[in-house]
Amino acid sequence: MTGQAASLRALLKPRGTAAQGFGATRRADAWLAAPLSVGFWLAVLVLYATFSALVWEPVFGVAHEADGYLSPFYAPFVSGEGFPAWLSPAIVTLWIPIGFRVTCYYFRRAYYRAYLADPPACAVGEPTIHRRYRMENALPFILQNLHRFFLYLAVVLLAIHWIEVVASFFPESGARIGLGSVLLVVDITLLTGYVTSCHSMRHIVGGRLDCFSCSTVNRTRHGAWRILSGLNANHMVWAWASLFSIVIVDIYIHLLAMGVIADPAILL
Repeated sequence: MTGQAASLRALLKPRGTAAQGFGATRRADAWLAAPLSVGFWLAVLVLYATFSALVWEPVFGVAHEADGYLSPFYAPFVSGEGFPAWLSPAIVTLWIPIGFRVTCYYFRRAYYRAYLADPPACAVGEPTIHRRYRMENALPFILQNLHRFFLYLAVVLLAIHWIEVVASFFPESGARIGLGSVLLVVDITLLTGYVTSCHSMRHIVGGRLDCFSCSTVNRTRHGAWRILSGLNANHMVWAWASLFSIVIVDIYIHLLAMGVIADPAILL
């Protein structure tokens, strides 16, 4: 009788209107296009970043600095002195932006859907194994809670990166406005937009307040929170744009280092 009652409860349990089973859906649109596109471009950019930061110089001898421009993957600048020939100095700081992006709320959504099919799309059935999913309460996904700590480190790197971008306008040969400097400014601007539009940054600036208008400090924090909230509305755009820009700048600097192109510049 107990088994019959359990079966009856299972039949009566609300299941919604979505079709059941992995990939099952009543959607008539090309719902698979978005996760496939996200998965493809994310894989391409991540693989290139890994190759450039860890392989290109140690294996192929292509410098990460040229004409006073430093690849963003190596910012802040870490000298290669003291490192084995097979080890890239980028390893010293690269784990910080990697950790920040991997635990980012938007990128979680992106790779959860693209690679883990969780969910593959709205109103689309998930794999049955997800019934045992413990969300972010067990390894490895519990490490997602480190995001705000990666944010603190990312802000420090961002400040140092700004200093290096400004320095690119003043190489040893004299002040100049080069295409490399312009690309670096675009990149650091997009990175700044990505970091400051972070959900955790909004909480740091405007969270844990019961009253925004009770003091000058609270009103100032509310104003800053509203600005960051406006940036946060386009957090996905900042995330992708900054990922593409850092790769474009890195390719440009490596091409300069190999002598494939020359940097057009206005000397001041």
